[in-house]
Order: sequence, then C-alpha cells, then structure tokens
Amino acid sequence: MTLDAQHAARGRAGDETITGAGDARAAKARAEESRRRPASTGSDLGLLLLRLTIGVTMVGHGTGKLFGWFGGSGLDGTGAFFTSAGYPAGRAFAVVAGLTETLGGIGLALGLLTPLAAAALLGTLINAMATRWGGGFFVPDGIEYEILLAMAALSLALTGPGRLSVDARLPVLRDNRLDVGVGAVALGGVTSAVVLLIRG
Repeated sequence: MTLDAQHAARGRAGDETITGAGDARAAKARAEESRRRPASTGSDLGLLLLRLTIGVTMVGHGTGKLFGWFGGSGLDGTGAFFTSAGYPAGRAFAVVAGLTETLGGIGLALGLLTPLAAAALLGTLINAMATRWGGGFFVPDGIEYEILLAMAALSLALTGPGRLSVDARLPVLRDNRLDVGVGAVALGGVTSAVVLLIRG
C-alpha cells in the first residue's frame, strides 16, 4: 500500500470514529427530546389511568385502616383483626399496614418513587392474600381482587410510571430501569415474607 493510500485509510477510519460519536450524541439528544415531549401514544395515558386507579384504591384501604374512612374499621377494629389473624401487636401492624397502603398509594398515583411505592403495595397485598386465603380464587372466599391489585402494582414497578408522572421530571428517576424495578419488587417480597414469618 502506498503512503498516500495509508493516509487515506487512516482518514476514513478517523471519519468513521467521529461519525460514530456524532451518531451516539444525536441518539442521546433524540431520546432526551422524546422524554420532554408530550406523550405521542396512549401508553403514557394508560399508565396514568392505571396508577391513579390502583393508587387511589389503596389510599382508600389505608385511610380506612388508620382513620375508619370509607367504611373502614379504624385502628381499633383493624388491630383486633390483625390480632385474630395471628399477628403479634395487632394495632402496631395495623398502623404499619395503613401507612404503607396510604403512602404507597399516594406515591403510585403521583408516579413518585414508583418502583418503591409499587413494591410497598405489593408487600401488603401478599400479606392480605395470605390472610384471606380460603382455598379458592373467586370472591367471597378467594383472593382474585388482591391478585389483580398485586399484579397491577408489580407491572408498574417493572414498566415505570410513564411520562405523565413526577418521576419523569426527576433526573435520577426519569430513566426507568428494569433492574431498579426488579430490585424494588424483591425488597417488597422479602419484607412481606419477614412479616409472614413473624405472624407464624
């Protein structure tokens, strides 16, 4: 190969490197712009509706346990139920369950710390399924309702909240990562398992 040919080859390689770096920067800029744009499909709206439905439902359950709202039993009634179900310090567990459902529901509805909020709800729902299990799937003795809520929370932990959320505006959380969702779900599962072991 002549000297001129070698220079030309090196020049082409340099151009390809520069072009590759430019393509990567352009792709990153397009992704950033895509995050800032309003949703162009129904997926973000669908995630918002799902988050609001599950979140508000769980807030209703939690405030019912804490304050007796929406026909709930309040701390005294819920604490007595937890005691009868085998949980030690039933009132304390009622407070924990009520706060978890209320705060987790608010977080899910807002799309704030979504993987953690969804995992918290998943943990309480696993305990609810263990408590309510009557050998069937459909109500009144089954746990179909709890399974639906738990699977919705699990799905949101893995998919993320979408762009119509608080997380979408936070630098650390706007890029939903599967490993974060899986880690949060694992944490919720471990926590619920510990509580069930305490219950015995």
